[in-house]
Amino acid sequence: MTSALRKRGRFCQAASSPRLLEAVLRRGAEKVRRSGEMGISGGSLQTHECLFVWDGKYNSMKDKGASVKTDPISPIRSKRKPSLLRSLCRRSAAQRSKILKTLVISFLHSRNFLDMADGHETDKNIEIWKIKKLIKALESARGNGTSMISLIMPPRDQVARVTKMLADEYGTASNIKSRVNRQSVLAAITSAQQRLKLYSKVPPNGLVLYTGTIVTDDGKEKKVTIDFEPFKPINVSLYLCDNKFHTEALNELLESDDKFGFIVMDGNGTLFGTLSGNTREVLHKFTVDLPKKHGRGGQSALRFARLRMEKRHNYVRKTAELATQFFINPATSQPNVAGLILAGSADFKTELSQSDMFDQRLQVKILNVVDVSYGGENGFNQAIELSAEILSNVKFIQEKKLIGKYFEEISQDTGKYVFGVDDTLKALEMGAVETLIVWENLDINRYVLKHSASGEIIIKHLNKDQEADQSNFRDPATNAELEVQEKISLLEWFANEYKRFGCTLEFVTNKSQEGSQFCRGFGGIGGILRYQLDMRSLDELSDDGEAFEDSD
Repeated sequence: MTSALRKRGRFCQAASSPRLLEAVLRRGAEKVRRSGEMGISGGSLQTHECLFVWDGKYNSMKDKGASVKTDPISPIRSKRKPSLLRSLCRRSAAQRSKILKTLVISFLHSRNFLDMADGHETDKNIEIWKIKKLIKALESARGNGTSMISLIMPPRDQVARVTKMLADEYGTASNIKSRVNRQSVLAAITSAQQRLKLYSKVPPNGLVLYTGTIVTDDGKEKKVTIDFEPFKPINVSLYLCDNKFHTEALNELLESDDKFGFIVMDGNGTLFGTLSGNTREVLHKFTVDLPKKHGRGGQSALRFARLRMEKRHNYVRKTAELATQFFINPATSQPNVAGLILAGSADFKTELSQSDMFDQRLQVKILNVVDVSYGGENGFNQAIELSAEILSNVKFIQEKKLIGKYFEEISQDTGKYVFGVDDTLKALEMGAVETLIVWENLDINRYVLKHSASGEIIIKHLNKDQEADQSNFRDPATNAELEVQEKISLLEWFANEYKRFGCTLEFVTNKSQEGSQFCRGFGGIGGILRYQLDMRSLDELSDDGEAFEDSD
């Protein structure tokens, strides 16, 4: 018992660090912001809601649906508690709540917490992930006949115009001969009309509406209606009735990131490629056989030199012509890239950039000329890394930097990292995670299960293979059934709840070398911590805490 108390005291001591206190206040600040309580008076900021870090048992009790009647800080009795904890322990629960609310409000004003640019960028990344997930679901949906409506309204469109158009379409659809198809189309148009009544005007970024009857995997029909405002303006007007949803405009919305062109040129050949967001693409590559310099030839030495210069000239000319072909849009006669990077060994790249044969429209797009040690795709990868500063806004580079920082924490064994579902969630509940890194295609679901006999609520995180194993839905001790109360994708749960834990959420892909290593080697989930944390010692602390409670 004494050992458990001593360990709890050390845990409180660690929890009193400024970084951790900041995490606590972030949680409380988010609660205040969501409830709209920006003053001291009014509302109730519960002490146990703000001080969740100092008691590891509270979160698990809350997740399991148990009622918390006592303030979790009350059982802590250690002479080693920091001054903040000592002062709080001497006061009543109501006084603690008022003090903590004052701290939260001060923290909001001092740090300008509600207007952080990083939060805005994270929100944008999450919106992009949600759009990608929605597109994937919409593209897989199929219906019978032409009962699926795709409707997109640009920002300055009029709701009245679209409502009138739908009324005209309703009259036209009434003449469809097939009774089943006619009823499905009329039902979809009616659903669209009802949903548009919720909007007095088109939102600033436009409006996207999908509605209709789809056929599920088990052959049953299901009515769906999805409407939302895109994360940025969508300048497309669309109305289509088909047996599928049309998502081309949404895909264009995602693909409108700046695209950068790369020309990697050396004595063996040239590669043309592009980098857009986190997608790298090789457009074309070709090889050449150029004569080398030599001192032989006698009276023909000058002729050999002229032939060599002629072949170099033809090589540069061919590269310049292909650059125009790949990086100039023939429809608009304008460059289709936001910038151009010239890379290679020797002076070929410089010769190309200064050549009159190189298109002047591309000359002005040159951002950087870099020396690389290789040609081909290896040179392409090196050119991307060397141009990282120029391309700092490209997601591919941001992803490489983020995962590189994570790997650096691991290689230096700083203890400021975590990986795996269970350990990451434990660190999240403690407010220790500064940056949560998740693979955008992580296929794990969060289950809220209820014990059929005791009524206890249990949280489980299962992948596809674990879901197929029915033993995960039974109590191993009593073999009682665990009823599914809620099922949600873990990614979606993170997107909805990450602010509650005071961290930033970053989605990564497996398209980069670092991203692929993160997904395969670390399970696609991990985090960079605010402070050093030993998960094994925390597990021991949790076990000791349970033993201490049992002895009581």
